[in-house]
Amino acid sequence: MSENALFKIALNKAMALCAGREYCAGEILVKLDLWGIDKNQSRKIIEMLKRENFINEERFAAGYVKDKFNYNKWGKIKIASYLKAKNISGETIKKALNNIDNDSYNKTLKDLISTHRRSVKAKNPYDLKAKLLRYGLSKGFESRLLYDLLNEMEE
Repeated sequence: MSENALFKIALNKAMALCAGREYCAGEILVKLDLWGIDKNQSRKIIEMLKRENFINEERFAAGYVKDKFNYNKWGKIKIASYLKAKNISGETIKKALNNIDNDSYNKTLKDLISTHRRSVKAKNPYDLKAKLLRYGLSKGFESRLLYDLLNEMEE
């Protein structure tokens, strides 16, 4: 098969993938590499996909933030680190994270901690607070918010 035919097949396959759901450029690059497309052609395919709006990093980041917050109940730190791993720019990540409503964010954190508190077994209040803090941090919430919430719950 000629190199040009392989390029067209890969481009069409990538377009079909992007038409089905949101992908970022990094995810498509991985797929192109798996399909045996060289770096130069992969770069051209990514440029074409961006130009035709099959790939839009801002749209991807906004959707990713919305899904991970609403369905997985992740905090901003965890979401940001996963987006960074997908080579999304810091400015795009920041803009996407700003779409999260602060009241909703704080309510989600409070609900998560309250729910987890009922299932945690602790020897003393200090141990309980430490376990809840670790849980909140593992979900990607900011330590400042966790400390404030845990101190408020203690009172």
